[in-house]
Parts: sequence; C-alpha cells; structure tokens
Amino acid sequence: MTTTRERRTNKYKGWQIFRDKDGNWRCYHRKSRHKVDCRKFEPYTLSFDMELHRINELLAEKQAKPGTLGMLITRYRDSVRFRSELAPRTRADYQNCFDYLQAIEDTPLDRFNPPLIAKIRDKALEQRKFRFANYVRSVLSVIFDWGIEYGYTKDNPASRVKPARRPKSLPDANRPWTDAERETVLAALPAHMKLPIALMMFYALDPQDALALPRSAISDAGLDTRRNKTGQPIYLPLFQPVADAIAAAPRHDAVTLCANSRGLPWTYNGFSTNWAKLKGQLEAEGTIQPGLTLKGLRHTVATILAEMGRDHGTIALVLGHATEAMAKHYSRRADMRRQATSAVADFGVELNERKTRVVKPGG
Repeated sequence: MTTTRERRTNKYKGWQIFRDKDGNWRCYHRKSRHKVDCRKFEPYTLSFDMELHRINELLAEKQAKPGTLGMLITRYRDSVRFRSELAPRTRADYQNCFDYLQAIEDTPLDRFNPPLIAKIRDKALEQRKFRFANYVRSVLSVIFDWGIEYGYTKDNPASRVKPARRPKSLPDANRPWTDAERETVLAALPAHMKLPIALMMFYALDPQDALALPRSAISDAGLDTRRNKTGQPIYLPLFQPVADAIAAAPRHDAVTLCANSRGLPWTYNGFSTNWAKLKGQLEAEGTIQPGLTLKGLRHTVATILAEMGRDHGTIALVLGHATEAMAKHYSRRADMRRQATSAVADFGVELNERKTRVVKPGG
C-alpha cells in the first residue's frame, strides 16, 4: 500500500512554519523575525493558534510609526531593491543590522544627523566589533539614499560620517597566504576538501560560491558562473590545477561539483568546521602561521595579480567585483610592496653614488 505524505497548508499569513533538517518544528514572523517556541507551542494546535494571535496583537500595536526609522526600514525591506536585487547573504547581513537598530526604530527621521549617526556607530563599536559598527553605518547610508529616491527622506546624514578607525591591535583580516602556506595546505587536505580549496585558491571564488558551484559551471572551456554576492559574471579558462583536482575528487551523485565525505553537497558550516580542525593541526605543527582564512585566498589571487602588474580593472574582472574599489583594496599590499622595493633599490643606488663622491683624506 502506497501512502502519500499530507502536506499542510500554511494558512497563517505573515508566518513561516516549517520543519528543519532534524525534523523539529520552526516558526517565525517574516517581517519582525519574531520566533515562537515550538517545543512549548506545537504548530497547528489550539495553544499554538492562541500564541500566534497574542503575538499578532502585539505586533499590530508596534507597527512602524510614520516618519520614523522603523518605517523607512519597513518600506526598504518591502522594496524590489531589497527583495530582488540583493543576494540572500546580503539580505541576511542587512537584516542583522535592522535587528540591531530595533531599539531606535521609533526615532523620527528628521532627528537623524551626522552626530546621531556617529553615536550609533560608536555604540555599535562598543557592543560589537568595528567591522559591524562600520557595516551599520553603511546600511544606514544605503536606506537613507533609497529613502531620498522614493521621497521618504530629504538627506543622507550617514554619508557624512566617517567609518570607525581600525584598532591598531587588530590583525589583518583575510590576509594573503604565502606560497609555502598554499603548498602546505594542499598537501595536507583530505580528498573531499581538495577541490573546494582549489576553486578558492585558483579561481578566487567565495567559499559559499565554490561549495555551491553546479557541475554545469565547469567544462573543458573553463569556468562560467556568476558571483552570488554581486551577480557579476565570471569567465575563466580551465586551470590545470583545478582540472587535476576535479579528476582526483571522489566520485559522488551530488548536484554540486563539490561534495563532502558522504557524497552530499557541502554546507558552509560543515566545510568551515573541517577547515578549522585542519588549520588548527597545521598551526600546532608550526607549518603555517595563524590568521589563514578561506576568504584570504581571494586576497591572495588579487595580490599575485597585482604583483604581476595587472591593472585594477582586470583584477576586478577575475574576482567578480562590480567596481574596482575592492580590487584596489585587495591589491594594496602588493602595491605597497612594489613601491617599497623600488624605493629601497633607489635608496641603495643613491648611497653608492654618495660613496663615490666622498673624497678620501690625502686623495
């Protein structure tokens, strides 16, 4: 006898109700992100319905007031720009900032000025890290710019506030890997991790993009894909190290090019956990220095290209950047090294020339 699984219809407007990968119920309000404890209130029971009704009443009372930051965030979050033009990961990052700003969402828009934005940035710096503080400032600038375009605001006060200064004690984020570190890691990788790392190392793919890359994106002609974060197309020839990694990868039936040891598509958290263990072992052995990150491989590719003399436009093209700004950022170390090397060489020549001009006593 064949049984068909009954599919429940989500009749609760505004709520997302589902089972996670472990079979546990999850429920949250789409707009407010308010969560329901499904262990206490089992979905589709009377107690669950009553809890959702209680929360809906509270949310109705807390509707964003007109002319406030909360209203601007709500309008922006409902816009085509947010829902359709941003990558899922970017939307999640923005939502993290919106959640942080909930405490001041009733603040009237006409009260926002550069000093207030600076105070918000500084508060975020105290409570979180400096990168988050600067991200909050950037997101505020984005929504105020959008608000000007659609008539909700007349000014963008965040555009006149500088980012928080990077703490001097903070190590470089996503520093480039050295040649020795790349070879050491490649030699130590288990078979199911070699291909994802090769895609990051030789194609400068974001970790999430490398892990989710479909089989159809790679052919004998090379790589043909788009960067998830920017939507920029990436066309690169097939590098021999990548071809070798594909040929050596364990066979699997996953829809993605890369798969874990069970033959299933990698999750970012799963791969990161495996990478953290391997990195810890190599650091303990002293074969690599602390500070290696998967995103640092993008920085590595940009640095090598800059050292080769490639212009910022070419680097941006390879990395899938929409503008040259990040390419300039990534290649800054190589530019500094090249300038310093040239300056030191010229300095040495100058010292030698000065020696020849010195008249020895009795000469």
